Amino acid sequence: MSKRKTQSYTSEYRAEAIKLVLDQGLPVAEAATRLNMNQGTLAYWVTQARKGKTASASGAGMQSAVELAAEVRQLRRELAEARMERDILKNRPHGAPRPL
Repeated sequence: MSKRKTQSYTSEYRAEAIKLVLDQGLPVAEAATRLNMNQGTLAYWVTQARKGKTASASGAGMQSAVELAAEVRQLRRELAEARMERDILKNRPHGAPRPL
């Protein structure tokens, strides 16, 4: 007798799989095939999402608009700093030592 292996999926993976069916209109069978997962598992997730019983359907675990805006500001600051460093290094005389 062989033991069944159970596959565990992250909540992000589950949310994306549900989106394939609900938002993009893919049939459950096709989405399951594309994701190389059990069709019954995906069908169960979609059913639960339609009933509003899953965290992925309610948006739990997703960042709020305020958190996303803060992350965007932080990433823009980091990008501006990286560009400035790149420009400084690009404009230094050839053969000059690199700054520490």
